[in-house]
Amino acid sequence: NHARLFRAHLKELESASHVSAPPSTMAEEVTPLGAGETVPSVTFKCRTRIEEDTPNPFDWVDRTTEDLFAGKKIVLFALPGAFTPTCSSTHLPGYEEHYDEFRELGVDEVYCLSVNDAFVMRQWALSLGCDEDMTPGAMGTTKVKMLPDGAALFTRGMNASCTWTTERGFGERSWRYSMLVNDMVIEKIFVEQPAIQNSGPDPFEVSDAGTMLEYIKSSSA
Repeated sequence: NHARLFRAHLKELESASHVSAPPSTMAEEVTPLGAGETVPSVTFKCRTRIEEDTPNPFDWVDRTTEDLFAGKKIVLFALPGAFTPTCSSTHLPGYEEHYDEFRELGVDEVYCLSVNDAFVMRQWALSLGCDEDMTPGAMGTTKVKMLPDGAALFTRGMNASCTWTTERGFGERSWRYSMLVNDMVIEKIFVEQPAIQNSGPDPFEVSDAGTMLEYIKSSSA
């Protein structure tokens, strides 16, 4: 009897493991939304500065996709993770360096998105020398704004979710891309290729600040 019960229990565990397998590991390719499609409507859990003399003068605030994108021209670049090598050495610093140029070309804001929480995103920006906006009500830094997608809701809605298991062990993160969004609609998106789940290589060829700047300049000419 004990042996039969044990075998039955093993079968239940095997069945449960098949049911609960993350859907993002089932497909090989990552295929984000494209030009002409609307960015996903989600709520971002952010931190805003408050007038309080404490070591942590911030409070939680919700910001929706509509708050950030509706009626605006936005550049957003997404990357696998804060504090990771390419993201820290080149991706974010490039957009930070060219932030003023983007604004001069009519871009309302530049956002850096990662599947990390607001605390991690702030400390990462500070570690790279980004200037913090000390104004009460401010959402972090003075130039490129950190956009925490901790629950990966925006990333999943963009079809950009990538799960790294044997490679790096990141778990679920965003694939690397950049896009220009006009009033909630994607005008142009640059997706690093090949875009595959659990990718060994970390391509960084087209989602950089220079490529986005050239596109905006050419489309405005």
